[in-house]
Amino acid sequence: MEERKVTLSRKTKETDISLSLNLDGTGTNKIDTGIGFFNHMLELLSVHSGIDLDVKCKGDIDVDFHHSVEDIGIVFGNALNTALKDKVGIERYADKVIPMDETVVLCAVDLGGRNAFVYDIDMSGQIGEFDSELVKEFFKAVTDNAKINIFFKEFTNGDNKHHKAEAIFKSFARCLKDAVKITGNRLLSSKGVL
Repeated sequence: MEERKVTLSRKTKETDISLSLNLDGTGTNKIDTGIGFFNHMLELLSVHSGIDLDVKCKGDIDVDFHHSVEDIGIVFGNALNTALKDKVGIERYADKVIPMDETVVLCAVDLGGRNAFVYDIDMSGQIGEFDSELVKEFFKAVTDNAKINIFFKEFTNGDNKHHKAEAIFKSFARCLKDAVKITGNRLLSSKGVL
């Protein structure tokens, strides 16, 4: 099987990002975004998906965390799209329900080449210094740049935003783990193209 590894970088006036991923890794990671809570979430994504992930970001976090979080989503999405290549043989679809203490979150994905994003999660306010609304911004950027569908739904009204964020990242990670698996030798599309 051809390696599904990618290294990308992106530099703007607001952020300087380098990112490497290996879809067929073991979940090893080295994350340095300058944002402690977001480092934690990306580590969860790597560990629970089995995707090796290295991320280094120097951003204008003295202004806000928004630019760094969204731009990392852009680069991660582009890297995922590039690593998937022609998508021949991938499982393509996955869904997972993940509990995290009082919170239960469903994630469903389709890696079929069209972007659509649904985020049915009630979450606003701070998680320490981290604006919890940036979780949505990250996944919106991933969706648009990876050209995939991501659907999130919360089944509880848990009040711990840290737990919600963990359930969101872990459910996405487990979906990604299943959806990127090579399970055949054909393109899973009745149209013959994704």
